[in-house]
Amino acid sequence: MKNDKFNKLIRKINLYPPYLGMGIKVRSFSEDHTRFEVELRAKWYNRNLFGTHFGGCLYSMTDPFFVFIITMNLGKGYIVWDKSAAIDFLKPAKGTILGVFEIGKARLDEIRTEVDALGKNTYHFEADLTDEKGLVVARVKKEVYVRAKGAAK
Repeated sequence: MKNDKFNKLIRKINLYPPYLGMGIKVRSFSEDHTRFEVELRAKWYNRNLFGTHFGGCLYSMTDPFFVFIITMNLGKGYIVWDKSAAIDFLKPAKGTILGVFEIGKARLDEIRTEVDALGKNTYHFEADLTDEKGLVVARVKKEVYVRAKGAAK
């Protein structure tokens, strides 16, 4: 039954129109929601003039996953938003691109403890996007805002 819940979540994310339209797909995620693997396959409709992945697709594949991880682990008592993001395009991205987004349980416990004590805080995360050869084609940096519901803004 638990696997059904996870499969439904993956299906919902994969059918999200912007992701479906860009060729972005959740490949897998951990049962404790601390790790997501996301892929971007090369299609005629997500390439730029040079035949490489459109940069907007590369960024989009990274967009919600650190927020998802924190939200799914902290629960409904917290507000979690992306505050800022940056992406460094390191080399032309061709073929299938993989992004792995992960926050360990210990770090999630630290976030909960800090936000419970402070009311709110921001956190920084990084992830690499790699090609089929394992070469890093882009690096994303995300700043995530976390606030306990009921805490002062």
